[in-house]
Amino acid sequence: MGLNARVCRFTYTPAMSRLPVPRAAKKRNDIRHVAERAGVSVASVSRTINGHPSVAPEIVQRVWQAVKDLGYQPNTQARALVSGRSRLFGVIISDITNPFFPELLQNFEDIAVASGYEMLIGSTSHDPQRMEHVISRMLQRSVEGVAVMTFGIEEPLLDRLADRGLPLVLIDVAPPADGMSALAVDYAAGIGEAVRHLAELNHRRIAFIAGPEELHSAQLRQQAFATAMTEVGLPVHPETIARGDHTLEGGTEAMESLLQLRSRPTAVLCSNDMTAIGVLHAAARNGLRVPEDLSVVGFDDIHIARYTIPPLTTIQMSCRDLATRAFEALRAYVENDTKAWRREYGIPTRLTVRQTTRSL
Repeated sequence: MGLNARVCRFTYTPAMSRLPVPRAAKKRNDIRHVAERAGVSVASVSRTINGHPSVAPEIVQRVWQAVKDLGYQPNTQARALVSGRSRLFGVIISDITNPFFPELLQNFEDIAVASGYEMLIGSTSHDPQRMEHVISRMLQRSVEGVAVMTFGIEEPLLDRLADRGLPLVLIDVAPPADGMSALAVDYAAGIGEAVRHLAELNHRRIAFIAGPEELHSAQLRQQAFATAMTEVGLPVHPETIARGDHTLEGGTEAMESLLQLRSRPTAVLCSNDMTAIGVLHAAARNGLRVPEDLSVVGFDDIHIARYTIPPLTTIQMSCRDLATRAFEALRAYVENDTKAWRREYGIPTRLTVRQTTRSL
């Protein structure tokens, strides 16, 4: 050692006795540990986890009890290789910032997990290029089916999924091809109920804020409004039809344009709840009281609709119904349950009256 070298001395102090002692790395459970715990072969565990029907019920019970006791998490990718099935469904939505879609996704996932499936989410933001990326990712992950919950999709992109033979569920309409199912929303029932409700409150000049013109569902909602107005004997004035984009900002802008009319509407029916909340904002900004000066009706009945001020009268389209029917259609098809699978599943709508409507 050179003259300039430093001598390092280690001095033990009592405080060191209180330092945490590193634990040994926890032993990771695998399929062999499950087999040992259950007292069966590794092959029996593998067949049980992959749902093979040849395993005796008592062995199945022992294996799953061992899985639970050990906290074992089966490798889903390995299971897919063994069984030939991913048990993974894709769900495509258009706007993750709209509270309607997270509610829909939560319901779908709850149902899927309870049935032994998983979910892969894709949000398109109404962008065809992003939609193409979402579809590519789902094909790469070998999804077994896709619920297209966008209320509108580009046909060429839809063909990419259909060409792979994947079952699809779509809102409102579906091509007459094998594995295609539609969730047929009864817009006429809920919107008709809302228009009758406003007419019974003596509203005669009722405006409608429509959704994006390219969305089939928005077109159907506007048509249902026009039909309902005719049925109650009220005219639809072209200037009282405003165009929104199903966002808060779009609802606010559309309402501002309606407020410029010489003869203002006394009630506004909106294509969705986000639009209606934007209307509430525009009304407050212009000194209008809801419902004293203006009645407002939304569509969807998202969770926050009951917490707006005042709570929003709206047409309920149940996220639970949509998620349940979408999952049922996909599972029935991939499991070859011909009795359960249908080309069309009805989705009811109904008016929920809260505090944004009143009589004149």
